[in-house]
Parts: sequence; C-alpha cells; structure tokens
Amino acid sequence: MSRVPGWLGRLGAGLTEMSERLDERRAEVEREHAPESSVTPPAPPQPAADPALIADPAPVAEAAVPPARRPAPASAPAVAGHRPDPAEAVPWGVRVAAEAGWRMLVLAGTLWILMRVISAIQLVVFAFVIALLVTALLQPTVARLTRRGVPRGPATALTAISGFVVIGLMGWFVTWQVMENIDTLSTQIQSGIDDLRDWLLKSPFHVTDKQINQIAKNLREAIGANADQITSAGLEGVQVIIETLTSILLVFFSTLFLLYDGKRIWEWFLRLVPAAARPGVAGAGPRAWRTLTAYVRGTVLVALIDAIFIGIGIYFLDVPMAVPLAVFIFLFSFIPLVGAVASGALAVIVALVTQGVFTAVMTLVVVLAVQQIEGHVLQPFILGRAVRVHPLAVVLTVAAGGMVAGIGGAVVAVPLVAVTNTVVGYLRQYSEELQRQKAAADEPLAENAEDPAHQG
Repeated sequence: MSRVPGWLGRLGAGLTEMSERLDERRAEVEREHAPESSVTPPAPPQPAADPALIADPAPVAEAAVPPARRPAPASAPAVAGHRPDPAEAVPWGVRVAAEAGWRMLVLAGTLWILMRVISAIQLVVFAFVIALLVTALLQPTVARLTRRGVPRGPATALTAISGFVVIGLMGWFVTWQVMENIDTLSTQIQSGIDDLRDWLLKSPFHVTDKQINQIAKNLREAIGANADQITSAGLEGVQVIIETLTSILLVFFSTLFLLYDGKRIWEWFLRLVPAAARPGVAGAGPRAWRTLTAYVRGTVLVALIDAIFIGIGIYFLDVPMAVPLAVFIFLFSFIPLVGAVASGALAVIVALVTQGVFTAVMTLVVVLAVQQIEGHVLQPFILGRAVRVHPLAVVLTVAAGGMVAGIGGAVVAVPLVAVTNTVVGYLRQYSEELQRQKAAADEPLAENAEDPAHQG
C-alpha cells in the first residue's frame, strides 16, 4: 500500500493536537483577563484519533480537522497577551470631540445650503417673514371681531386693509412733511454749517479757514469721483422700486391668507413632519406663536411710546420736522438697540445743524432719558418673560442679521432668535418628560420581573 495515506494521517493528528494546544492557551489568557464571574471552564480534552481511520485518507482528513477547529495560518503569531479594542484605546474626551465634530460639520453644511437657498429667494423669504410679523400684530384684532359675531372673511379683510392703510398713511405723511420742509431745512442746514465753521475758527482747536476750505474741496472731489456710482445707483432705483412693490404685494396677500386660514396652514405643515416628531412640534408651534405675538405687540407699543415722548421733546426744543423725526424713531425702534441709537443720532444731528450746539445737547438728553426708561422700565414690564433673550445675544444677532441681509436681516433677527429659544426650550422639556414617563412605565415591569411570585 502507498505511504501517502499514512503521511496524511500523521499530518491530521499533528494539526489536531496543535489546535487543542492553541485552544487551551487562549482559554488560559481569557481566564487571566476576564472577571471572575465570566470565567468559563476549560474545554474537555478531545479523544485521540482512531488508528483504524489512519488507513483511509478521506475519513482521516474529515475527522482530524473538523470545521470548527480549522488551524490558523502558519504566519499567524501565537497569542502573546490581551490587546484592547482600538476604540477603547482612544481617550474618552477625544472620542466625544470626534463624535461632536462630525455632527457639527453636518449641521454646518446643512445650514450653509439653507442660507444659499434663502439668498436665492431672498425677496420671497423676507416678504413671508414680514407677513408673519404683521399677522402676529393683527391676529388679536381678527379674533376679537370674530368673537363679536363678525364672519371671519370680512373680519380678516377689514383688519388687513385697515392695517396696511395705516402703514401707507404713515409713509405718505413722512414723505409729505419732508417735501414741505425741504427748502426751509436746506436753508437752516446751510446756516448751521456756517455757524459751525465760525465756531471752529474761534475754537481752541486752532482750525484755519484754509483747512476748512480744503475739507470742503475734498468732499466735492469725492462726490465727483463717485458720480458714476451715484448715477448707476439712480438707474438701479427702478429695479428697487419694482422689487419693493412686489414685496408689498407678497406681504399683503400672505398676511390675508395667514389671518384667514392660518390654522389649516399649520395643520398642513404638521402633516409634513415625521410621525415620531409630530407631537413635540405640535406643542412647540403654539408656544412659538405666542412668543412672536408678544414680541411684536410689545415692540410696537415700546416704539410708539419712544416716538411720542422723543417727538414731544424735540417739538418743544423747536427742532424742524419733529413729527417726521418721530415717525423715523418709531420705525427704527423695530431694530433693537441699534435702531434706537441711529434714530436718536439723526434727531441730534438735525438739531445741531439747524438750532446749534445747545439744542443738540438738550435733544441728546431727551433721547437718552427716554431710552433709559425704555430699557429699564418699559421693555421688562411690557415684554415680561415672554421674550427672554440676553442683551449680548441681541447685539450679536442684530449684527449678524445686518451683515447677512442688511436692514431686513437686522429687523427679523431678534424675533427669530426669541422664537428659536422658545422652541428649543420646549422640546428639551418635552424630551425630559417623555423619558420620565418611560422610566415610570418600566418600574412596574422591573418589579414584576424581580418578584418570585410572577416568575415561572
């Protein structure tokens, strides 16, 4: 008989013995590094190969090398010790930072794409946001008329038309006052500039007439050098007028539909939200709307009080165009912090060039006094805790909104942050409440599992 079957039998027996030794060594290493409760007993020794099977190579190969005990390749090193999982070798802080980092990258990318889309349809987005603000201001009036028996359609039309008529009358009044007083204002401004020039010549700053003439010459040269830009800006004014009219129409019709059918629009939006997140969004929506309504109504009331008292002060100081300046102060008050400073500075400058230094100082005193009362008394009392945004967040938000989208971005930045703050706070409380309810529901199940009476 050939010697090949015997050779194969000895090879199979040797591989089997090697596999058993490796298993015993692996079990010893696991017992050394595993907790006492998880130590498993060693595997029982395998019976030796039957010498009768050595004569036949096929049964020897199948019996000597079972599938569960395939020998490792010759190049595989022996188990020298326990090696930790690579994820466990990384420090915990680094793992947390990495997890947070890639999530922040995903959020930043999503936000960047969203901003690009918004910038592409900026006109429509701002028109809809302004319509939301106007709706938040007019919706209580519609609800009041509806409660008194007026049908919702006529109540919506009457409220929307009245609101836009009032806004249009304000714009017309400001334009009319400026056109009526432009000649007198120009004369007073020229006289004020002459007085300022005389004061500079007699001041202790040692300003000479030659220096003043040089400054005026530089201004004229700057205006002449930018004549092309000024002309192009005038040509672009036609496009600006068209965009403004389009925005007004979009705001008007959006406000009409939001006032009349706002509830169904919200229900339609909720159907787009995934079912798992729908209860939380359904609860956050009304709270966000209450925050927006409180912000808009409070801001309008505070702006009206500012405009009335500052307007009365500059009227008695005999500052020209006191009423148009009061309207400007009212409109600029919708830009938190920055708007009040800009409108107050405008009133002081008009007082300075028309009435002199003393009147300008008194105007500054009036503006600062009213703004201090607004910041420390009116806003905390009127807005209350409905809009809880830190002043630093307000300043940064207004600056970011102005850099991204100009005056419109500065106007809508703070209400957007206030609404976001309300929504995030509610969703966090809602998530914590769900976790508490789940824990309370799991407690009886755990007690029943531990109770022997409920086992078996």
